[in-house]
Order: sequence, then C-alpha cells, then structure tokens
Amino acid sequence: MINILFKIFVGFASFLTLLAPLRVSHADQSAATARPPPSLFQLDEIAPGVLVHQGETAMMSASNLGGIANLGAIIGDDAVAVIDTGGSLIEAKTFLKALREKTTKPIRYVINTHAHPDHVFGNGAFRAPGVIFVGHKNLPQALAARGAFYLSAFQETMGSTLEGIEIIPPSLTVTDQAILDLGHRNLQLVAWKTSHSDCDLTVMDQASGTLFAGDLLFLRHVPVVDGSLLGFLDVAEQLAAIPAKRVVPGHGPAVADWPNALNDQRAYLLRLTADLRNAIRKGSGVSETVKTAGREEAAKWSLFENYNARNATTGYAELEWETP
Repeated sequence: MINILFKIFVGFASFLTLLAPLRVSHADQSAATARPPPSLFQLDEIAPGVLVHQGETAMMSASNLGGIANLGAIIGDDAVAVIDTGGSLIEAKTFLKALREKTTKPIRYVINTHAHPDHVFGNGAFRAPGVIFVGHKNLPQALAARGAFYLSAFQETMGSTLEGIEIIPPSLTVTDQAILDLGHRNLQLVAWKTSHSDCDLTVMDQASGTLFAGDLLFLRHVPVVDGSLLGFLDVAEQLAAIPAKRVVPGHGPAVADWPNALNDQRAYLLRLTADLRNAIRKGSGVSETVKTAGREEAAKWSLFENYNARNATTGYAELEWETP
C-alpha cells in the first residue's frame, strides 16, 4: 500500500514540476493574450495529401497560444483526418482556417494521439456534425480524470487564451488496432501500452508511408515520461519495426527519416534508466539521484532542465521495486 501511495504522489508531484516553469506575471500574461492570433499558420505538405504544422519547442504559454505540439492532417478522396488540435482554441481555429485553404473536403475524423493539453485543447474548433473524435481506449478516462485539472492548472499561465476550451472525449476508441478509410486512403491506428502516457496512439498513413508518432517520439525537445520509463523503451523498439518512410514526431522538427529518428531518444532513455538503476543499487535516495541521472545527455536536448528531474523521479519510483 505504501508503494502504491508513493507512486501516486510521485506522479502528481511530477505533473506539478511540469507546471512550475510556466509561471508568468499577470502583466506579461495580459500583454500576451492581448495580441491577435498569428496571421500565418505554417501548414506544409510533406507528402502528397499529408499536411504538418510544426509547433514551437517551448513550454505552453499565452505568448505562443499553447502552440508547442506538431499537428497534422491527411486528405483522402472523400474526407480528411486531423491529427491533434493544439494547445488552445485560438491555435486550433487558425489551424482549421489554414486547412480550409488547402482543401474543402469534409473533416471526418479528429484523432488525438494522447491526453496532454497541447494536443487536445483545440478540439472544440473541430466539433461539427459528422466529425468523429478518435483516441486510445484509455483516453476517455484520462480526459475525465485530468481535463478539469489541466484547465485549472494552466489558468495562471494561459489566461484568456483558455477561453472556450472544451474537453472533448473520443466517441470512437481503439483497443488494439483500427483502420480508418478516407476514400482510397487508409490510416492504421495503433493503441500502445503505457509509455509516454497511458493513452498513446499512433497513426500510419499507408498511402505515403508517413507515421504520426505523437509523443512516442521527441526530436530536440527532451522526451517526457508521464507513464512508464521501461514501457517507453519497449514501445520504441516496437515502433522501429514499423515500415514507415518518414515520421512526424509529437515535438521537434516536423518530419524526419525513419527509424533513425529514434536513436537520440533511445540513447537518452537508456542512459536515464542505467543511471537510476546504478543509484538505486548504491542506496541513493530519490532527491539526490534526480540531480544527476541522465545528465550526460543534457547537451543534446532543449528543455532538459524543465523535464529531466521529472523523468528521473517517475523512473525512480518505477525501478526502485524491480526484482534484482
């Protein structure tokens, strides 16, 4: 029981450390939210019918409108699928406008790769008759459990940028795998075990060989472990076997070669795991261990100081009770 309570505490504390770097003054917040939404929303075609917007490598804030995640859309003969909707309604409406400049075909699916705010806060902009929201089988529960907390926790940082946001759960869930047909264009959806989070979903466009990995892949932005460190490593090995031509990560450069794009993330997670196991064997406590675990990898990653200690805390709680 003590072990379970400790893990719950660590998970909650880890999320609070995510929020800590986000604090800004009310004056800065007011100035930021007073700005109009960006007039240009870069939506690039990386393969025929595959559109991607690259988010900033930054923490969510009012000044960037929560626009830190990579977003996508895939156009079939009959319909369109949107992949993640961004960190605010403002960003999502700009996304929708840019998409409508590319195609007038109906949006049939909105696919959320997981529950984190930077990927789902824009869902409301795409709510319309005939639109089906899609996610991992665990996504409804994750949004029900955390959605209100996410809105409350980001209120100080995001201010009026959060206005109008709806927490919209999927009406179509994926337990293992599913195929969505956009009209002579099939998307293969795979629901993964707990890794980055407990509700990660990938999207493979079979026509172009483009894999949307969500936050199962980070480039330049340090990976974030909000689920299971060992699960993240295991899923990375399974992902590498997918015969994709290119990948769109959840954060970082919008498109990369596959599977080489996994190399840096795998190296970081392996280093972090090895350091944690070594510290645990030596009897080092969590507060001491998180200061050094994974630090050899720091130079490779943006936002390392924002997330590494959090990752180490989550990993320590998981590895502490491994059978030697």
